[in-house]
Amino acid sequence: MLIKLIIFDLDGTLIDSLADLTDATNRMLSRFNRPELTREQVRLLVGQGARNLVERAMPGMTEDEIDEGLAIFLSHNEAHIADKTRLYPGVTETLARLRGSGRELAVISNKNVDLCRKILAFLGIEAYFTEVLGADSLPFRKPSPEPVLKLLRDFGVSAQAAAMVGDSINDIAAGRGAGIVTVGCTYGYGEIAELAEADCRIGSFAEIADLPLFKNSNS
Repeated sequence: MLIKLIIFDLDGTLIDSLADLTDATNRMLSRFNRPELTREQVRLLVGQGARNLVERAMPGMTEDEIDEGLAIFLSHNEAHIADKTRLYPGVTETLARLRGSGRELAVISNKNVDLCRKILAFLGIEAYFTEVLGADSLPFRKPSPEPVLKLLRDFGVSAQAAAMVGDSINDIAAGRGAGIVTVGCTYGYGEIAELAEADCRIGSFAEIADLPLFKNSNS
């Protein structure tokens, strides 16, 4: 069946935001006199939402300290949402090509939805996406399939006519749990092993449009 809906992860798939996430993490850590983390260390913390990142960055802290740290992290991240964040090469051109082929595009992120929309708008690609879901859009977030299932209902698309594109095990698990095709992005933040169960893998964003999976959309 032809793919009519393509769902994208955000961080590590459409955008390289790791430098800004690292800055926000280290701003938070400085408040508690904790040593800074490297970009590589922060990469390993990304993917399960901001609170999870804060908890893993500051093990042993109390709930009140985690709450304070989360507030610092989110405030800094929102104020500096795209100081260093950039689109991966080929994103704009590929999204335009996919939309031009008649497909619907959407985003599911474990970042809060307002921040998702803010960064998509800042980077000039918000208009390509008909719907955006964030960590606070539903009671469940990736790796739960529920956000994917919601989009299938919203667009009136069967699981056989949808695909999930992402760089982490959360994306692949959410897509597989909903019964849709999955595409793993090996250039993102996740480890290659996390993408082992993806139906196919790509080494650059531009490769998406040339996958056999997405050919002949208008036929």
